[in-house]
Amino acid sequence: MIASITGQVEHVGLTAAVVAVGGFGVQVQATPETLSGLRIGGEVRLDTAYVARKDESPLLFGFRSPAEREVFEIMLGISGVGPRTALAVLSVLGPDEVHRAIAQGDPKAFTTVPGIGPKGARRIVLELADKLIVPDRPAPPAAAPVEPWREQVLEALVGLGWNEKDAARGIADALADREDLTASGDVATILRTVLAWLGAAKAGARAGAERGT
Repeated sequence: MIASITGQVEHVGLTAAVVAVGGFGVQVQATPETLSGLRIGGEVRLDTAYVARKDESPLLFGFRSPAEREVFEIMLGISGVGPRTALAVLSVLGPDEVHRAIAQGDPKAFTTVPGIGPKGARRIVLELADKLIVPDRPAPPAAAPVEPWREQVLEALVGLGWNEKDAARGIADALADREDLTASGDVATILRTVLAWLGAAKAGARAGAERGT
């Protein structure tokens, strides 16, 4: 089992590259994205999968990461999916999108791959659901706690006739550089400060309109 190769790139083609390893030129099939990152004369390391074929020469496939190789090898176990189709899936979707489609039970994603129709896409999702381990995603960051005073000030401004959107924007703008005031939580002082800012902004807008007429 050839798990990886490391060597100098001798040739880069449309579907494969040749890597010099131990005096031999090893042909490696890869996705267009992987091939586009190779440079002749440069060093490369690729995770690999060896595919034996009856009555034909075996093929070696190269991948940028173990995640790509995992998806490729698992897909080979699906009825009707050969190495070319598995590589096409990685070329179009990539491992992250494959994981997402399987986690969401979304066969439509696979129909974007040439040669895979709706029936084949459904079979892939069904079979990969039992074979492909979907990695745990980090939990989304917790929402920043809302300061107790903010809701009270917003409610007061709405009660005074401001719409909620303008009131919220006014609070944010008026207090942008007033960390000391927001830290104090003094609702009355904060409200007066925001009202003064909104009044000045409204007066400025009115003056600008009058100059334009």
